[in-house]
Amino acid sequence: MKTLKLGMLASVMALSAGMAQAGEIAVIVKTTSSNFWQNVNKGAEAAIAAQSEHTFSFDGPATESAVADQVNLVENAINRGVSGIVLAPSDPEALAPAVKRAYESGIPVVIIDSALTDSAEGTYQAFLSTDNCAAGEEVAKRMIEEAGTEGKVAVMSYVAGVGSEIGRVGCFSEYLAANSKLEIVGPYYSQSQMAMALNQTTDILASNPDLVGIFGANEPTAVGMGRAILQAGKAGQLVALGFDGNADLQQFVREGLMEATAVQGSFAMGEKGVNAIIDILAGEKVDSFINTGVVLVDQENIDTDEAKNVLY
Repeated sequence: MKTLKLGMLASVMALSAGMAQAGEIAVIVKTTSSNFWQNVNKGAEAAIAAQSEHTFSFDGPATESAVADQVNLVENAINRGVSGIVLAPSDPEALAPAVKRAYESGIPVVIIDSALTDSAEGTYQAFLSTDNCAAGEEVAKRMIEEAGTEGKVAVMSYVAGVGSEIGRVGCFSEYLAANSKLEIVGPYYSQSQMAMALNQTTDILASNPDLVGIFGANEPTAVGMGRAILQAGKAGQLVALGFDGNADLQQFVREGLMEATAVQGSFAMGEKGVNAIIDILAGEKVDSFINTGVVLVDQENIDTDEAKNVLY
């Protein structure tokens, strides 16, 4: 098996060195209907604009939970013989066979945002992501600072079992358990649907009037959560923390409805992801893990360059 793997790797490397001519780099994200992924698109565009050899395509399913559609997009990219793939996998297991097929076809793949299953290791060339566990811990520290160490905190999550969710929500919850007496309500899963998050949050606020804090773990979830807090007249009555940085979440922070939001380097994911493929195609080495970082944006730093570079 190892010999086969090395043989395949050699063929990928030979292909990389010998086929650096112009080709399509397929950027396939979890959904095209979110500003976060549109910001990844902008980063990819910037990387392509900085060189003249390669083109790129940007695609994704209608929703993050449409995993089979995303698998089909990867299969289609392989079938049309793209030069490389930048992929944000919606499901760590379901996308692994398609990535393996790309590898066996000599197409380099870099993974962004969410990890693939451990068994897929060796079938892609690099992983670019926020360290989601470290990010979850940062949000938990802020929750303890603002809400104190006792009371109930609701966790509004998105899709159970996705790599980014496991790190982000898991490490948030573990940090609270280890460093406070805060009791977690949830997690609740919105399936990355803003309307579902709004309804879930409305119910939770009504059934837990004593909440001291609430955490919305991705963009559509945090937006729905924020709108529910506003509609319930609870703004400023509990510590609300979000994740991601679209215009709605920025407005929540500016108004004080949300104490802070943790924002990933989404532009960097697109730009560095495409650049990693370009480097691989040119026969250059790339790091196996590239951290794209996170910034906790609040009223104090929202207008700084550090925040402006990650907000979208």
